[in-house]
Amino acid sequence: MNAFFALTTIRKRVFHFCTIAFLLSSACTSSKQIHTARYTSEKNNSFLEELLKQQPGYFDHVLKNPDSFRVQIIYTQINRSKNNRPAFTHHYFNVDPAQYFYPASTVKMPVALTALEKLKRLKKYRITRESPIITESELQSQTPVYNDPTTPDGKPTIAHYIKKIFLVSDNDASNRLYEFVGQEYLNNALHKKGYQDVELLHRLSVKMNEEENRHTNPVTFLNDSGTVIYPQPAQVSALIFQSRNILIGNGYIHDGKLVSEPFNFSKRNQISLPDLQSILQSVLFPLSVRKKQRFNISGDDRIFLLQYLSQYPAETTHPHYDSSAIWDGYGKFLLWGSEKGPLPKHIRVFNKSGGAYGFLTDVAYMADFDKSIEFMLSATIYCNSDGIFNDDRYDYEKLGFPFMKHLGQIIYEYESKRNRRTIPDLSAFKMKYDR
Repeated sequence: MNAFFALTTIRKRVFHFCTIAFLLSSACTSSKQIHTARYTSEKNNSFLEELLKQQPGYFDHVLKNPDSFRVQIIYTQINRSKNNRPAFTHHYFNVDPAQYFYPASTVKMPVALTALEKLKRLKKYRITRESPIITESELQSQTPVYNDPTTPDGKPTIAHYIKKIFLVSDNDASNRLYEFVGQEYLNNALHKKGYQDVELLHRLSVKMNEEENRHTNPVTFLNDSGTVIYPQPAQVSALIFQSRNILIGNGYIHDGKLVSEPFNFSKRNQISLPDLQSILQSVLFPLSVRKKQRFNISGDDRIFLLQYLSQYPAETTHPHYDSSAIWDGYGKFLLWGSEKGPLPKHIRVFNKSGGAYGFLTDVAYMADFDKSIEFMLSATIYCNSDGIFNDDRYDYEKLGFPFMKHLGQIIYEYESKRNRRTIPDLSAFKMKYDR
């Protein structure tokens, strides 16, 4: 298998225009090929199961107990026409949006996209993703942000928050975007796109109750001279969410003591695997999804997203990441697992992953520019054999990361041997990285 894996750059306007135009034109597809966010159980088929059976050493335990591991997989073949238009064939294994998994950091992707979309609606104030943003606090549980030492000039920006989200899955960066967007705006925006079952209720890794998460901080945008150009007051969400009863596991640790009853996820974030993949597809191939599912962002914003969805931390100038602690495959679970060290530059993974409470999830598009291979792959698995939450004894290293790595590899190997009528032109996804 190893044989297969042997200062922000200023791009010229011409590069932007050509790349954006190519990306949009290559994304075109007929209405019959549109992939919607909705899913029915009839779409599960035997293709993936038969493929996984070829590697029993890696997948036999999962195939025998798919529901225990809460495994869900979506593999999407992409075939190009002579004019490079993509058509999508989706294969599903055990996919069921009614089976809950904690999405962890994967929710940062729709949060980031919605933040860019909201920015575009505020363009009359001459706000851009590079405009300094000051976050104040109104409640005792909230915290302010006046500067960011990881930026070149110390000024926090939406762009820098998004960079940190996709490079290293920074929780604070995601929380700041949640506070800018607001809980009600965020959920309504996603529901209008057809993602009706999505519920993004809270910040990440911050102890706040349900009511506190409804309240989001006041924020202020400044221009380069430090003058206020847009003050946004504190917001309070009036959304009424559906009643849920999601109890998982055998117990959980609370205040250092074991509580011997299932952990309650009823007030936790919720999003399905098909919806996550559809959201990623809407960025990569915007014309392949229905118009209402697309995020209303600029072509330049799209290129910005594609860069940081696929850029390695070591290729980043600001922030600077220590490669011994933050390696190339950090956050690239599918194909790489927890593999450390430098990764090949000709293979790029455009993705958002997440892991928490024993759930490991990754949603990805993969491109090998040397072999002209492309496909989408999304998966989630539950790695908590003792059924106890908050004990920091999850099976990520023993089960989760190996499963993700081998799943990515078996699909990659299949794709490397699969016959295609047309060799895809993937140049639209070749990004210029910071370094």
